[in-house]
Amino acid sequence: MSGAGLESWAKPLQATLSLIVLHLCFSSPLSAQVPKLEQPNRNAQATAIEHPPKLDGTLDDPLWQSAIPVTDFRQREPYEGELPTEKTEVRIVYTRRAVYFGIYCYDSQPSGIIARELRRDVSQELDDHFEILIDANHDRRDAYVFEVNPLGTQADGLIVEEQGGDDETDDETDFDPGWDGVWTSKARITADGWTATVEIPFTTLNFTHSVEVLWGINFKRFIRRKNEEDLWRAYRRTFGFTKVSEAGELRGIQDIGRGRLFIVKPYGLARYDKQTGQDALFPLTGGVDVKYGLSSNLLLNLTGNTDFADTEVDLQPFNITPFRVFIPEKRQFFLENAGVFNFALGDQDQLFFSRQIGIDPITGNQVPVNGGAKLTGTLGRLELGVMDVDTRSSGPNPYSNFSIVRLKQSLWPGSYVGVMGIDKRSGNILDTFNQTGGVDTRLIFFKDWVVDAHMAGTQSPGNPSGASDLGASLTYRSNWLEGLMERRKTGPNFNPEVGFVERTDSNETRGDLTFKARPKIAGIRELQFEGFLLHAPDTRGAVSSQEWLTSFYAALNNGGYTDDDIAHVFTQRITTLLHIYKNIFIPDGRYHFTRHQLSYGSRQDRRFTYNFVERFGSFYGGRLNELSVQGNYRASAKFSIGTSAMWDRFLLYPLFDIHESHSDGHVQHPGR
Repeated sequence: MSGAGLESWAKPLQATLSLIVLHLCFSSPLSAQVPKLEQPNRNAQATAIEHPPKLDGTLDDPLWQSAIPVTDFRQREPYEGELPTEKTEVRIVYTRRAVYFGIYCYDSQPSGIIARELRRDVSQELDDHFEILIDANHDRRDAYVFEVNPLGTQADGLIVEEQGGDDETDDETDFDPGWDGVWTSKARITADGWTATVEIPFTTLNFTHSVEVLWGINFKRFIRRKNEEDLWRAYRRTFGFTKVSEAGELRGIQDIGRGRLFIVKPYGLARYDKQTGQDALFPLTGGVDVKYGLSSNLLLNLTGNTDFADTEVDLQPFNITPFRVFIPEKRQFFLENAGVFNFALGDQDQLFFSRQIGIDPITGNQVPVNGGAKLTGTLGRLELGVMDVDTRSSGPNPYSNFSIVRLKQSLWPGSYVGVMGIDKRSGNILDTFNQTGGVDTRLIFFKDWVVDAHMAGTQSPGNPSGASDLGASLTYRSNWLEGLMERRKTGPNFNPEVGFVERTDSNETRGDLTFKARPKIAGIRELQFEGFLLHAPDTRGAVSSQEWLTSFYAALNNGGYTDDDIAHVFTQRITTLLHIYKNIFIPDGRYHFTRHQLSYGSRQDRRFTYNFVERFGSFYGGRLNELSVQGNYRASAKFSIGTSAMWDRFLLYPLFDIHESHSDGHVQHPGR
C-alpha cells in the first residue's frame, strides 16, 4: 500500500483512539448517566439446624421458616435499580456437612412460567431459572455458580477473574460451564410461582476452613416471558452477575465439619473387530478418573489411560481465511477448573490451549493419553494450577509430555498479577522441546476502567529471535459508552506449541467505540452503534491487515435482536498460496474487501426459536455470500428438535496466475 494509503488509514485510527482517550481522561464513572443505587444491606444470614431439611422442591418443612429470608432484589433488566415485577425469597440454613437454599419465586401468572429443559449443564437461557453465586474464598475474583430451573434441572460452573463463559453463539454467559460439582436440587411449579430446594455439600467448595466462615454471595432470577433479570446485588447493567467483587456477604456459618471430596470414575470398553479373511479381535481397554480434595482449598484430578469416547465430536468448520480457527475444548479432564490456566493474549489467542494436548492438530483425531495429573486451588491470596500430561505415540504423532504451571496473586477485587510456564517434551528429533513463559496482569480502577497487559516468550530448538509477544489494553465501560484501546506486538518466531495464536509477525493497534441508548420506542430495549478500527502491519512495517467497521445492534424487549454490519471494509495481505476448496487457490498478494451483514434472532419465549445471519460482499477479487440458519422447536421438557445449516458460496474472477481462470465454488454443509 502506498504511503498515502497508510496515512489515510492512520488518521481515522488516531482520531478514534484520541476520542476514547479524551473520554477516559475527562469523564468519570460518576458522570455517566447512571442512577445512584443504594445497597444498604450487603449481608445475608445462614441459620444453623441439627439435621437437613426435606429436599422435595417445596418449602413446607418448618426448618425453612427458622431462616431469615433474603428479599431485597432489584431489576438489572429492563429497568436498572427498579423493584422487580415479581417477588423472590431465599432462605439459607446449614448443618455441619452442607448448606441449603430454599428458593421461592412468586409469579402472578404461573401459567406463563417457561420450563422445558431437562438436560444437565445445558444453557437455561430459554427457561425461567435461578442462580446462586458463592465466592467461597471471599477473594472477590472467583466464584462457583449453581443454576436451577422450575423442573429442578441443574447447571453449574465457575466465574474466574470476574469473567463468565461464551456459549456457542458467542454471547456472554454468566459462568464457564466446564466445572461440575456434586450437589442436589429439586423444584416444583405451584399455584403462585415456583419453588426450589438446593443442597451443596461443603466438600464441593474449595475454601479455607475457619471458626466462622465468610463467603461472598449473590442471587439472580430470570423471568423468561418478561426477559427480566433480577439480582440481589451487582444489579448495575455494567456489573452483572459475574461482578464477584460487588456480591454481598453470607455470614453465620460456623463450627462446620471437615470432609474430603473423593470421586472415582472407572471405565471399561470392549470392542468386536472382524475383517474379511482375518480372525475376529476382541480388544479390551480400561481407565480411571479420580477427583480428590487434598484439603478444603486444593483439588487433585488424576486420569489414567484416558478415554474421551463420550466427548462430543468436533464439528470441523469450513475455513476460507488464511487464519486458524478456534475450536473450544470439550474434554472433561481439561475443562475442570480450566479458568485457572487462562492467559489471554488478545481476542481468542491463549498462551495455553489444552486442545494442543491429545489431539492431532492436522486431522483432529485423538492421540492416546497415558495419564495426567492436575492440581488447582488457592493458598491464601495465591491461586495456583499445575498440570502434567503424557501422550503416547500414535501415527505421525510422537510421544510427548506436557507440564504447565500457573500462578496468580490477588491484588484487590478483580485485579491480579500472574505468571505461567509451559514445557513440552517430544520424541520428534526435529522438535524435541518447546518452552513458553509469560507474565500478565489485570488492574481495575474505579470499577469501570480495566487495564490488561502481558509479556510472553517462547524457546524452541535453534532459539530464533523474534519469539516474543507484548500487549496492553485499556477498557472503559458504562451504561451508555464502551471504549477499547489495544496495542500488541507478536514476533515472527513466537511459537507457543501448547497455545493458540491466530497470526504471528504482527504489530497491531485497534480501537473500538460503542454508544448505547435506550429510547422510549415500543418493543425496543437498547440500541448500539459501534465503530471499530484495526491497523496491523508486520514487524517490518509492511501492512498485513487494515480494517474498519460500523455496525448497528438492537435488542428487543421480547429477547429478539438484530445485529447488522453497515459496512465492513478491510485490506488483507497473504504471503503464501491460500487453499480455499478442492482445486481452488488464491495467489499471494494484497486484497481489498467490503462486506455487509444482516442478522436476526427471534423472540426467546416461544416453543419455536430461530436465527439467521447473511453476509455478503467482495472476496479476494470476487464475491462471497454466506448464509447460516438455526432453528429449535421445544415441544415439551422431554422432546425438542433443532437443526442448523450454513452455506458458503463464492465466485472468483480471473486473478493473476490463479489456477483456474474462473471458479465457482458452492459448499453446503448442514449441521455446523
